[in-house]
Amino acid sequence: MEANKKPELLVVTGMSGAGRSTVGNALEDQGWYVIDNLPPQLLGPINDLFSLSKANLPKIAVIIDVRGGEFFTELQTYIQQLRKREINVRLLFLEANDSALVKRFESVRRPHPLQEDGTVLDGIGKERAELLNLRESADVVFDTSDSNVHQLTNRVNDAFSASNSGLKINVMSFGFKYGLPADSDLVADARFISNPHWKEELRDKTGNDPEVLEYVLEQPGVKEFIENYVATLRIVLTGYRKENKRFATIAIGCTGGKHRSVALANTIAKILSDEDDVKVSVQHRDLGRE
Repeated sequence: MEANKKPELLVVTGMSGAGRSTVGNALEDQGWYVIDNLPPQLLGPINDLFSLSKANLPKIAVIIDVRGGEFFTELQTYIQQLRKREINVRLLFLEANDSALVKRFESVRRPHPLQEDGTVLDGIGKERAELLNLRESADVVFDTSDSNVHQLTNRVNDAFSASNSGLKINVMSFGFKYGLPADSDLVADARFISNPHWKEELRDKTGNDPEVLEYVLEQPGVKEFIENYVATLRIVLTGYRKENKRFATIAIGCTGGKHRSVALANTIAKILSDEDDVKVSVQHRDLGRE
């Protein structure tokens, strides 16, 4: 093993139907050793797997979920125990809204593992309650409600690819009228800026167009906001590095996610991309919805 470099263990969990199989396949394609449906009690011997490796530093991903029944309830305890060892442990939680999950279970014609004699929605509700503490303690959260297999695979590649070391930041624009992004770590509100929607010559354009970008950046207080917000982000990102948090989503919203948030997301992403040891991606969640 390389000096001062810890073995990596990624625990993948989350809502049934939120894409665990897709994530497992994507990680395997990247060279991770993936173990599916592992009882939490077997996380301890993972340490032995690391010590037995004679080649490159191993990276192991384990998929653990409610299929484990009564064993699953002890997952958080075992994660905390592993974090006390010389292992870099991260928890990835896969999230999706009720509507998306119901559609997925209906499409495969399989019952939810916790629905028993009730409905799929009953099972989803039970699972959400059971996973609440894990959801809150996760290092990375992916909301897959609007993601297809290819989009989710790309997100996994961006966050966990071996070729991309350092801190990975996803700057996301969104529209408040479509709801807050469930997987955002930080949220900024761009609705204090005059809306280009009310300028006839800009209404049909987006924040990706230079005319809209220029209009947004010229509004009172915008340049000061960007300067101060980026300064705050640098402090936060320094803390993330110390806590070994390698992936974060910075969400910037306006009313519809078309003009102001897109322009600010592009601008802030460009500034952050000049930071050392930072890889930045941009996602415009709601662009094209109106």
